[in-house]
Amino acid sequence: MFKFLTPKSIKPPFARYSHGVEVPAGKRLVLCSGQVAITADDQIPDDAGAQAELCFRNIAAILSEAGLGLGDIVRINAYVTDRAHLRPYMEVRDRLFSSPAPASTLMIVSGFARPEFEVEVEAIAAG
Repeated sequence: MFKFLTPKSIKPPFARYSHGVEVPAGKRLVLCSGQVAITADDQIPDDAGAQAELCFRNIAAILSEAGLGLGDIVRINAYVTDRAHLRPYMEVRDRLFSSPAPASTLMIVSGFARPEFEVEVEAIAAG
């Protein structure tokens, strides 16, 4: 369904992601706002890995409303507040997305609206 783009003329991805993903004509796009790790009853996990899990769980719930799932994601933008959070986030992402994986960007930012948040993830899915 999707064409994963990793040209041989440029350096391969540093981790498990694709440089680009082509979505065929006629597919619907679902754009998910950035999700932070908070449950419906205001619980926030203490560590970055658990926060990443919850961010993706929230995204899965949004996609489910449109009849899609995590396997339909073509683009991920993720943000962490410390270099130490990169590995826990990437471990979760790599477990949830097999190769070829979605296009992805991961950035270190100075913070979010609440200091408890260490991870935020936004996604684009097509189906």
